Amino acid sequence: MSCKLSFQGTVLAVQPRIRLMRSFDERNHTYLGFVLRIEGTVGATAGVFAAGIGKAAQEKHAFRAGDVVCGHCVPVADPRTEPVGYYKVSGLKLLGRGPEAGNVPPPWLGVPPALPTYRQRGHRRLAKVTYDTKCSTCLWGCLMPVEIIVDHWNPSVKQYRFETFCYGPKSCPLYKSGPTRNVPGRKGMTWEEEDWVDEDAVAHREENE
Repeated sequence: MSCKLSFQGTVLAVQPRIRLMRSFDERNHTYLGFVLRIEGTVGATAGVFAAGIGKAAQEKHAFRAGDVVCGHCVPVADPRTEPVGYYKVSGLKLLGRGPEAGNVPPPWLGVPPALPTYRQRGHRRLAKVTYDTKCSTCLWGCLMPVEIIVDHWNPSVKQYRFETFCYGPKSCPLYKSGPTRNVPGRKGMTWEEEDWVDEDAVAHREENE
């Protein structure tokens, strides 16, 4: 059983913590909570790290970039299934509120909306290099762990990877979709998730929504 580690630092970003399951052309999401990307210390290690919190904790504290936080956490048991290095956060405290976001978006740096808003908005694929360089602090960006059931007749056969997505306005000037994504299936088959999937997912939104 992992020991609890103390952490403290400044929040760099708050993003949704969502897991994606794929089975050929089907997909479904599990809404786990939120990701706090923090610059500070966890245990005896200093640097930037990510901790997963539940939706209730985010509702209570309304974390945003710039806040100073502390608490206790545990290293994740299976890094393939989490977008964070630490979870099971307890004793979470807001030590200081950061300043109101003064930037002109993008990126958007305020308090993120509740998880049902992300579900309602839908997402588009986001190029990983764009996420890494421009969107890793934006509340509309999301790094998802993906579990792929290769053969639905034998669900124990799985693959894992990470994918990046954008829930932000369709008009965002920083957005780059990157290449389409392929999903492996049974007997060597592959399904390509083409552009129309993204277009359909966000078709209900106006350009600036």
